[in-house]
Amino acid sequence: MAIRHVVTEGDPILRKKCREVKEVNDHIRELMGDMLDTMRHDLGVGIAGPQVGVMRRLFVAEPEPDRVYYMINPVILESEGSVTDQEGCLSVPGLVGTVERPEKIKMKALDLEGQVQEYEFEGFDARVMCHEYDHLEGILYTDKATDIHEPMEEMPEEGDEQEA
Repeated sequence: MAIRHVVTEGDPILRKKCREVKEVNDHIRELMGDMLDTMRHDLGVGIAGPQVGVMRRLFVAEPEPDRVYYMINPVILESEGSVTDQEGCLSVPGLVGTVERPEKIKMKALDLEGQVQEYEFEGFDARVMCHEYDHLEGILYTDKATDIHEPMEEMPEEGDEQEA
């Protein structure tokens, strides 16, 4: 597998709607393996096709270590509730923002074998899936976010040593 270049905000590719994957083949499986490697290398929890310059409807998500979802031609079937929390993005480095997302979603997508799978996600998992799905529509989290800012570093507790 390989680490790919991550496209950042300002590149017009991030604003285009992606096309469907016509066939799940070895090329697609290799691409998704590269995407997983790239996402992990950059300490992300999800990465979508356009973020690596591929205008296809696919993304990889790993909301917690070793729980990986490969989503090809995903469709959000249902959404429920609303939750507001902080988000960041590999394509918008150095910033976070507050985004409202559904609390629960139901999705279907093809897996790496080209089989249709249905999923139900809630909480952080739902947030990750919606964030990556938006990339396939040419939407960045910053389009929906309020209070976009640099992440705050945690202040050391009294008595903790600070590096100079």
